Amino acid sequence: VQLQASGGGLVQPGGSLRLSCAASGRTFRAYGWFRQAPGKEREFVGVDNSGNNRIYYATSVKGRFTISRDKAKNMLYLQMNSLKPEDTGVYYCAAGDPILSSISTYEAYRAWGQGTLVTVSS
Repeated sequence: VQLQASGGGLVQPGGSLRLSCAASGRTFRAYGWFRQAPGKEREFVGVDNSGNNRIYYATSVKGRFTISRDKAKNMLYLQMNSLKPEDTGVYYCAAGDPILSSISTYEAYRAWGQGTLVTVSS
């Protein structure tokens, strides 16, 4: 499977950005987003799990970020609103078949996009 993320850029605090991820190849149950800030570990942002038809979000982004999928086009999106400087980082799309207890663990995902940089700064 191949994942190709795009849509990153520079945005002011309080602004919005939408990331896209194009998927090809085999299908997984879960498609989601992780991010990595400079000097920090990769962290979970959110995931769309078709295994139980639920979308999960990290507490830090809940209410501001929205994950959506267009299964017909094999596309995954991350709509980010009310962006904060602490949202800065490289955003990766990921796919896999994680068990629920590992849904937010990056080791549970088999496929990764190349990452797209989001910078939130005035």
